[in-house]
Amino acid sequence: QDVMDIEVKPKPLRPHWYECHVQPCLAELLGSALFIFIGCLSVVEDSGGTGRLQPALAHGLALGVTIAVLGDI
Repeated sequence: QDVMDIEVKPKPLRPHWYECHVQPCLAELLGSALFIFIGCLSVVEDSGGTGRLQPALAHGLALGVTIAVLGDI
């Protein structure tokens, strides 16, 4: 007799309510706060000859760090 081996995969567990609701909200709050804080500091601490380059680089780096840290959430 040939018996077929069928693997029965268990149903994945539902994520905890914290992972569904609280964690994304906290990540959004932290990411937005970091982005705005770094962007505002780059404009306040503007040195004379950089013009628009310093705020643009600061916003880009802040966005990159935020995505790298919080992107999985």
